[in-house]
Formats: sequence, C-alpha cells, structure tokens
Amino acid sequence: MNKQKRVMIIDALNLFIRNFIVDPSIGTNGNPVGGVKGSLKSIQKLTRQIKPDEIVVVWDGPGGSRKKKSILKEYKDGRKPIRLNRNIENMTEDQESNNKVWQQFRLFEYLNQMPIIQILEDQIEADDLIAFITKCDKYKNWNKIIVSSDKDFLQLCDDKTLLYRPIQDKIETVVSVVSEFQIHPNNFALSRSIAGDKSDNIDGIGGAGLKSVAKYLPFLVESKSYLISDIEIFCQEKILEKAKVKFYQSVINNLDKIKINYSLMQLYSPNISVQVSQKMRYVTDNFVPEMNLTHFQKMTVEDGFSEINLLEMYAMMRRIVRDHNQEKNENA
Repeated sequence: MNKQKRVMIIDALNLFIRNFIVDPSIGTNGNPVGGVKGSLKSIQKLTRQIKPDEIVVVWDGPGGSRKKKSILKEYKDGRKPIRLNRNIENMTEDQESNNKVWQQFRLFEYLNQMPIIQILEDQIEADDLIAFITKCDKYKNWNKIIVSSDKDFLQLCDDKTLLYRPIQDKIETVVSVVSEFQIHPNNFALSRSIAGDKSDNIDGIGGAGLKSVAKYLPFLVESKSYLISDIEIFCQEKILEKAKVKFYQSVINNLDKIKINYSLMQLYSPNISVQVSQKMRYVTDNFVPEMNLTHFQKMTVEDGFSEINLLEMYAMMRRIVRDHNQEKNENA
C-alpha cells in the first residue's frame, strides 16, 4: 500500500520575520544573521516534525498585491516597519533595514541549495500562491500542511489540508476551527469579511467580531459554503420578524463593504492570473529535487555561523532526494 504523501508549504516571510525579530545571533563578521540562522533552524525542526515528501517555500512578491490594492487602496497601509526587539550597537535604522533585506535574500539563496521549491511572483501575496498550491492537481491526494501564524489560512482547512501555527504551537483542522469559532472553514472568509481584520487595515461592520457573527449567523457552522446573498436574505428575514438586534441591520447597511472585504480576504479562488497559475503548475510538476551541501556549508562559513548544527535537516533533505530518485526509477 502506497504511503500518503505529504507536502509542507511554508509562508516564508512569516517564518523569516519571526526569527529576525527574536534571534540575536551575530555572525563572526559582526553582522546580524538571526533571521537566516533562526529560519534554517526552524525549517530543520519543521522537517523533523512533519517529515514532508516535498517542501514548498512561498514568498510575498515585491510591491504586495497590486490587485488587492486596486480594490482597497488602504489595504495593509499603516503597518509599522519590522524592527529587532533589541538594539544593535553601531547600527542605524537604515542599516538595520538593509540588513533585514540582505538576510531575506540570503535565506532565499540558502534554500536554493536544498531540494526545496521556492515561489515568488511580483506583486502577488504569498496567501494567494499558497492557496493555489493547496488546490493544484499535483497535490490533490496529498496531505498538505501550511506553516504560518496567519489566521487567513484557517479558511483552507479541509480533510487533506491543515494549518500549523508555530507561534501558538497549534495544529488547526476543520474540527478545531469549528470548535473554537463555531464557524466552518468553508465560511471563515465570509465571517471575517463581516468582522474585518485590523492587521490588514480592513474595517468590519461596527461592533461585530467573529463571536457576534457565530452567534447571529449560526448556520455558518455548517460545511455548506454560504454566499453574501444568503446572509442578506437571512438578515432581512430577521428584520421583518422585528428581531431586536442591531447586527442584522448593520449587515444590510454595509453589504458593499462586506463584498469588498470578501474579495480581499477569500482564498477559495486565489487572486492570480492564468499565466501565473500555468507557471506554478509547471514549476511544481517538473521540480527535480537537488542538493548542494558543499556550497550551502560554504555560505555558512562566509556568513559567520558555520557552527550551526543542521545535521537533521541535511538527513531529511537527502531523504527527499533519494525517495524522488527511487520513485523516478520505479516509474521508468
């Protein structure tokens, strides 16, 4: 009987920023390297825990989402720049920012030496790319583990897809989402389009959080995928019944806002072009896992942290290459 294959899909920026902020490592050359070093250690831990057959690392494209910005110009505006949670001696704010960019690029280079698929598309967010990967034909019958602390991915949970949130050290499944929020993943984006998302500068309707949504729209706990029009009809019926709840009238008064929010937040139909989707299918379908350990280790010497112990990661990466070659030979 064939083993159920498993793909680990990493939200790269989410992983990197978490390590950049908390890892104080300084290379022997005097430069901060915590973002790179911590991310590599995190990937080692994740591969040990998840034991994936393939790894896909997905980056936010430069410039953010052009399409989403065209829908709501305030989208993700007002976010504070990411900074270290400590001061680095003799490093200005600009130098710290430049170092962060360098570390991100350097991590990309490190992962290119491993049997890892890396995806980055200009002006497209990782959220949409990750959503597309979970739905593409290659991984249809695979178990898919998304690694991110972003709640946006809760909507993608199904019988083959789960979310691992590293900061919370929590595995999210359909059962856990329904248990915690009383909302099914199939209706999670719809619920959040009403509640809003302050982290992305998306306003919801006044006074409505996810608890209110679950309380006043209890049918969203069902696995059936509901539409905004279904909610509109339900709220209108409640108003006609003279329900003394402001929530229903607030929904009716803010339907346009809810529709805009939903177009920004839903990942069921990812916001990517046909050309990008074709490119991603080609990349994943034709990926040949290779490993250049000599160059990888040379880079750690250049960056001043060659003492890092990544033996477990090396072993897991060798297995990915070996298993792929074995399967290729069996199918030849």
